[in-house]
Amino acid sequence: LLDTIESAKDKFTADELKLLRQGGEKIREIERTLAAIEAKFPDAAPKAPGNGDSIPADSPTTPGDSDKTQKFPAFEGKDLNGNTVKSDDLFSKNAVTVVNFWFTTCNPCVGELAELDALNKELAEKGGALIGVNTFTLGGDEAAISEAKDVLAKKGVTYQNVYFDSDGEAGKFTANIFAYPTYVVDRNGNIVGDPIVGAITETKQAEALQAQIDKALSADKG
Repeated sequence: LLDTIESAKDKFTADELKLLRQGGEKIREIERTLAAIEAKFPDAAPKAPGNGDSIPADSPTTPGDSDKTQKFPAFEGKDLNGNTVKSDDLFSKNAVTVVNFWFTTCNPCVGELAELDALNKELAEKGGALIGVNTFTLGGDEAAISEAKDVLAKKGVTYQNVYFDSDGEAGKFTANIFAYPTYVVDRNGNIVGDPIVGAITETKQAEALQAQIDKALSADKG
């Protein structure tokens, strides 16, 4: 939906485009909430006809290839202070990188920022890091960047937040996310396990995230 809006943005006034974008993001927030409910109550998840459980659109695997390795899509972007950030450099310097997708008006996303900042500090002691990707800032939207920086400052967040072009590999990957997940990425840029859907403040999500982090750190040590 958001891709469709962006592709036709020249047909709308600034106010119309803002309203459409907000509506699209609200739909995504609803989908995030539904995904969290399904994660907590697996029996509530819809079944794919004749094919078992459905696979989340943001899952890095497909039925039968749960061990298949997927690279996090490459990007060359910037952080919210305008510094250049390249994914290859970012991942290769860390034993593990946790990537958290969020957006400014997502209450659950904003609600876990303090916990994410604490996690980043823990990871730093182990040679890792956490980064945020605020989807409103993709493409370098100055107003969105300003709003994101304001929210992060109010929450006392110190970890790096980055953005990249919407039409690049990572931008297209982001457009296909129907819930706002957290990914664990190893030094080689490989996604470790399935995305963590739902707030990391919840016990189940926190335990799953920590297990993936431990797996990446262990593999990095060889």
